[in-house]
Amino acid sequence: MELKTTLYDTHVKYGGKIVPFAGYLLPVQYETGVITEHMAVREKCGLFDVSHMGEIVLKGPDAFKNLNMLLSNDYTGLEDGMARYSPMCNEEGGVVDDLIVYKIRDDCYFIVVNASNKDKDFAWMKAHVSGDAELTDISDTVGQLALQGPKAMEVLRKVARPEDIPDKYYAFRKDCDIQGIRCLISTTGYTGEDGVEIYMAAEDAPKMWEILIEAGREEGLIPCGLGARDTLRLEAAMPLYGHEMDDTVSPKEAGLGIFVKMDKEDFIGKKAIEEAGPLKRRRIGLKVTGRGIIREQAPVFADGKQIGVTTSGTHCPYLGYPVAMARVEAAYKEPGTPVTVEVRGRMIDAEIVKLPFYKRAK
Repeated sequence: MELKTTLYDTHVKYGGKIVPFAGYLLPVQYETGVITEHMAVREKCGLFDVSHMGEIVLKGPDAFKNLNMLLSNDYTGLEDGMARYSPMCNEEGGVVDDLIVYKIRDDCYFIVVNASNKDKDFAWMKAHVSGDAELTDISDTVGQLALQGPKAMEVLRKVARPEDIPDKYYAFRKDCDIQGIRCLISTTGYTGEDGVEIYMAAEDAPKMWEILIEAGREEGLIPCGLGARDTLRLEAAMPLYGHEMDDTVSPKEAGLGIFVKMDKEDFIGKKAIEEAGPLKRRRIGLKVTGRGIIREQAPVFADGKQIGVTTSGTHCPYLGYPVAMARVEAAYKEPGTPVTVEVRGRMIDAEIVKLPFYKRAK
């Protein structure tokens, strides 16, 4: 049976179309529709319920040592109040999950994992943590809202104290106060836009939602669902677990090599990634030049042979044309390379383009 976040009744009240996702009942869209929600985040601002995400606390004298072994990124030198993204690999070099770590202090880290993987991730971490370190799954007690878009910070400034607003990307402030609700405010997101993710006690999420919706009326803030969240992340070429990466795909193949620190002494999966040698597959972007929309798991062809498969694809509302991401043979990674993609027995022309498809103007 699917679970509900504490915002379920709020989504129904606001006209959300509820669907099962990652074990939860969540809004795929509201009455405004995916395209309107997508454009609101690109041009104004949108509000998402992401309370289904998983939250894990790692603490103890050996917390840092364990963190650096579990994850491929290097957490040496991460300051208190800063966050850092990383893949988490298995012994074969595949991706168990990708996640964000928030450093509370040297012996305490707040880790946010993908909703569909939270039980698997917690079990994996638990099995590989050693020494004086303790893991706690606090997912059920945490609510999370994502306020995203070019006007998101204007909305936030109306309700948050100036000292509670982080001044850098991937920074956070804890013990913040928004109209009596204690929360953590983080300059992170999954849309390719400015904005924040706000963490609070699960029971406070409905009140926080109403506070933000009311504060953002002048800025055009609207509720947004899973549909827009996916089109936004795809337009910004952000990888999604189960699509661009999984237990059989290395983070380097997924285009996440910048987050794999091979000069670090060790991490789970390092040896396998080293032994794999030069990359045989690469994540690339495709722009449709023919007619049609490409979805996931479509074969990609060039030079009369299949060179790979698509991992995600859709029509991008802001860009105005269809795109896809794919994993292809490394020899075909260059932008400008023409390919064809088979969709339900029909061949659609496309070309390889540089990622991301969309990048916010600074």
